[in-house]
Amino acid sequence: MVFGKGTRLLAGAVIVACIALVGRSAPGGALFGRSLPDDAVKEVVSNRVMTWNLCNPCEASNIDQASEIATYAPQVVAVQESCMNDVEKIRDDLERFYGLVYHVEYGAVLRNWGRCGGAPWSPAGYGQALLSAAPMTDPVVVEYPDGGSEDRGYMAVTTKLGGETVRVFNTHLAERRQEPIREKQARVLAKEVARHDRAIVLGDFNAVPYAPELSPMWALAADTDPQCDPSSAGACQTTTDWQSKFDYVFLRGITPLKHRVQPSEYSDHHLVYADLNLS
Repeated sequence: MVFGKGTRLLAGAVIVACIALVGRSAPGGALFGRSLPDDAVKEVVSNRVMTWNLCNPCEASNIDQASEIATYAPQVVAVQESCMNDVEKIRDDLERFYGLVYHVEYGAVLRNWGRCGGAPWSPAGYGQALLSAAPMTDPVVVEYPDGGSEDRGYMAVTTKLGGETVRVFNTHLAERRQEPIREKQARVLAKEVARHDRAIVLGDFNAVPYAPELSPMWALAADTDPQCDPSSAGACQTTTDWQSKFDYVFLRGITPLKHRVQPSEYSDHHLVYADLNLS
């Protein structure tokens, strides 16, 4: 069948109007965000924190990662192995598709075209990031003096959790089989955490609970997993696909209420979240 020019113009106008009404397509071509499970929370949980290594490079779309976060809707989300441009898209998808509004602070410690894209002469930032439903103040980004095989660091902000002001840290320690380097990094981090009576330290420490390099953190704080400490490591819930606990929610001066580890098909690390008593 042959259509006249006027018909084609009308069809084009209808398509443009539909796009304007529906909004942009999600990554992968979907017109809407991925639907959430029936038991997903409906709004941000004000006393909940989450840590998640996004896995980079991995085959995962920003909208899938956003839907995982939206299912549990923490007040604060710490991500590692994150690209600044991807975190921006995740933040936008959380608002566009799930109505969850987050502020973002970035803790990039290097720029990597291979991991994060961007122009070869201006690659995107790579490292940690924090998303918070409440505004964040006093951000700092610190690169460890020795990152090991890849630059590593920590970031920290002050924000609200459960209506209370708290200092929140996010870190990613050196890769496995680099124990002496991780020990130095943990000491740098612990020295800063010790300055605060109330602090939350989230991240991928790349070390099991009984590893000696984590002793500076255990001396200051406890993990939210009630079964987990250096002496009872066998009872700790594992947080990775290779059945190791590498991801922690350390608390200083704060009491945990609930701890959960949730495997995800979009990363080789599980989502780890906790509800806290900050009163």
